Amino acid sequence: MGIGMANDAVIGLRVLVVEDQRDIAENVWDYLERRGYEVDHAYDGVTATRLLESTCYDLIVLDLGLPRLDGIEVCRQLRKRGGTVPVLMLTARDTLDDKLLGFEVGADDYLTKPFALEELEARLRNLIRRARRDETAGLVVGRLRFDPSGQRFFRDHQQGQLTPLQARLLAALMRASPNVLRHAELVTAVWGPEGGDSTALHGLVHSLRQLIDRPFEHAMLLSVHGIGYRVVEAADQDDD
Repeated sequence: MGIGMANDAVIGLRVLVVEDQRDIAENVWDYLERRGYEVDHAYDGVTATRLLESTCYDLIVLDLGLPRLDGIEVCRQLRKRGGTVPVLMLTARDTLDDKLLGFEVGADDYLTKPFALEELEARLRNLIRRARRDETAGLVVGRLRFDPSGQRFFRDHQQGQLTPLQARLLAALMRASPNVLRHAELVTAVWGPEGGDSTALHGLVHSLRQLIDRPFEHAMLLSVHGIGYRVVEAADQDDD
């Protein structure tokens, strides 16, 4: 297949390229667009974070050394909010410490500059394949399983259908488990940066608890007073 030809498997996939070197950014952008991807670009970490709060992406190409906010912190904040979009991190420094730090904050793969555009796309395709397998497998915390594609939960003998808002809330909490997600982070995860508030969040949490916790002796969706909520295994309860 020629470089300029798109592939049906990637047409429409949305990619955020975060790179401050304009020549590299433009080459990556142009190459991926000709292959069928939809590409947005940010030259610094602050702009990237704003885009990630308002737009859903299928893939992120993230440079390590960015102005204003580096790639490590961008990735750390993304994962803290419960974001699971695959991240391919770029770096000019081919050191083990850099790679380990990137993986520690949630990067999925690493590519050292200079790189071939064909290799970059091959790594992106691999990340998409892995993400689709994970989506099919669902999310699991202890005896609670959630199927994002069908928006259904399973806990022991109990199962049920969730609303889209309940599904977004449960997915964010399970992806972050056992860590706490703050109220503001959950509002953004469910309604986006412009919608929702703490009152709506509390009501949504209550409705979700009625489904996943009410029939059982031990709750899994716990509140952390004055901070937020978390989902834990039923035996791991030390908050409320």
